[in-house]
Amino acid sequence: MSNTELSTLLLLCTAASFTPGPNTTLSTALAANLGLRRALRFVVSVPVGWGLLFSLCAGGVGAMVLALPVLRLAVQALGVAYLLWLAFKLLRTNTLAQADTAQLDVTFWQGVMLQFLNIKAWMLALTVVAGWLAGRADLLSRFAVILPLMLLFGLCSNLTYALVGSLLRQWLADPEHAGRRLRWFNRSMAAVLVATAGWMSTF
Repeated sequence: MSNTELSTLLLLCTAASFTPGPNTTLSTALAANLGLRRALRFVVSVPVGWGLLFSLCAGGVGAMVLALPVLRLAVQALGVAYLLWLAFKLLRTNTLAQADTAQLDVTFWQGVMLQFLNIKAWMLALTVVAGWLAGRADLLSRFAVILPLMLLFGLCSNLTYALVGSLLRQWLADPEHAGRRLRWFNRSMAAVLVATAGWMSTF
């Protein structure tokens, strides 16, 4: 892989990983409501899930899924429905105590499966496969470089957003404000998830 190709890939990784999306929004919201330790399960699940998705796309499965209208629509519909459900959970969470009892938590395997319902994740994986793997004689060696690099960016971006959420946790839950800060924060995060769901439905 040339230096130009690697530099371009690094720019794509940065833009794709650190711009707001369903994963980074959830990382922030989970850490703010449940604490960093409980959010780490989701933070780790994102690169694991995307790595599995990317591996399937490298094997040709991704192109087949998006080429079949029924499968593409199923991915979109399920992804949108899941994000709207999470947004609804956030809207109903006004205190940290409610966050513990409202099943707001996202398990590791739910986080993994969310990547397969995220049309943005599919498009990113297919873009990398088309630009850096398809038709290359050194496909396996390129895959061995690209996969850990993308996983590292995914982990770092979601961990960064989760750290921000955890730093805001006590400020949001200040009892003097009777949960207003946390309520408005969760409403904002829910609005981002709804907007993301709307954006995903346009693909």
